[in-house]
Amino acid sequence: MTGATGGIGRVTVLHLASRGWDVIAGARDPAKAADLTAHAERAGVRLRTVVLDVADPASCRQAVDQAEEMTAGGLWALVNNAGVPQAGAVADVGDEQARHVLEVNLLGAARLCRLVLPAMHRHGSGRIVNISSGLGRVPWPMGGWYSAAKHGLSALTHCLRVEAAHLGVQVCLVEPGAFATPMLATATADLAAVRTPGAPGYDRTTALFNAVDRRVPGPEPVARTIEKCLTATRPRPRYTVGRDARLLVPLHSLLPLRVTDLLKHAVCGLPRTAATRTQRAVPDGSTAARPPEPEPEPEPEPETAATARSAAPPTECAP
Repeated sequence: MTGATGGIGRVTVLHLASRGWDVIAGARDPAKAADLTAHAERAGVRLRTVVLDVADPASCRQAVDQAEEMTAGGLWALVNNAGVPQAGAVADVGDEQARHVLEVNLLGAARLCRLVLPAMHRHGSGRIVNISSGLGRVPWPMGGWYSAAKHGLSALTHCLRVEAAHLGVQVCLVEPGAFATPMLATATADLAAVRTPGAPGYDRTTALFNAVDRRVPGPEPVARTIEKCLTATRPRPRYTVGRDARLLVPLHSLLPLRVTDLLKHAVCGLPRTAATRTQRAVPDGSTAARPPEPEPEPEPEPETAATARSAAPPTECAP
């Protein structure tokens, strides 16, 4: 499992290890990997770790090779969980930041699928579970790049499920809603890092993230769903987890885009129209009046032949 040292990944690997699975946890930071191993030992469960940076092709290759040695022939299952949020308006997120979120959330997962499929084919069976997000199907303003990456992962998973069936590999997609993980705090930090002065949407979105983070449950339901993907004889192609996701995903599909756009404008504090000449945008997304500009002085009308004649002095009549 990738991204195993925090949030959904940490809870899932500890849950699977407690259920008797031979878990190999991928961790980008060796110190966090050691902390995870120590935590598992204190909990009385056993798991192993490999250092894995999903954004680095060489690291992915090395981690898969190491896992094949540890399992004497290759992995039976892969859970692609690693992800980063990268919040911010599309216009404020730079190319490097956008590439990074696509590399971690989409390309890294695709790369690992490609690396583990040969061994699964040799065994004649295997499972791949890709962790997407409810926001992959409900694209949310101020998080466009995250939604784009997760939407892409969902599309890739649906294609891979069909392509890998003849290899004996079953592929599932899990779409969690909001759960208590470090992801929301990271997204809030992203907003502060990329915002431009006076840009609308940031204050309201920051408040929304903070409010959600205080109320969401722990990620244990996601861990149980991932286990279901691994144990079901015929797993479902897609699992949506969390009350918010189960409500918003079908609602977003049923409502016209014009309606969902209005809701997103209201929730995120983003103005629906451009500011008029007598208004200016303020950070909370509303508008404030400003004094109208003075009207210019009217220019004198050009003189015409008729007005010139009427202005001329009268001439004397001939007798």
